[in-house]
Amino acid sequence: MSVQPTKRSMANPRVSLYLDEVIKVEESYKRIVAFEKAVNSWKNTVVQCVWQATMNQRRNPYAILRMKDIMEQEMALANKQLLIVRQAALSQLFEKEHRQYQQELNQMGKSFYVERL
Repeated sequence: MSVQPTKRSMANPRVSLYLDEVIKVEESYKRIVAFEKAVNSWKNTVVQCVWQATMNQRRNPYAILRMKDIMEQEMALANKQLLIVRQAALSQLFEKEHRQYQQELNQMGKSFYVERL
């Protein structure tokens, strides 16, 4: 908002100085208001960031507990699968050794007693 000098203000240098000072004060006031808006915006942003951080801290223990529970479930399933694989490998080994022992006994002319059902 600029004020154009009038004929009266040109005639009186004091009025012209006064108008210049008023214009400078208005401009500095506008800058101060803009600065205060920027500061308030920054404060609001800081408050939101702090709030978000505290919410994350509150949520994290629950997320950690969920992850821990999921990991325990996965470990239980993995152990179960490992047990099944080991049992299968062991039974294959027993069958192989049984066949090998049977062959050795056959070579010696002996045999196992097998009950047929």
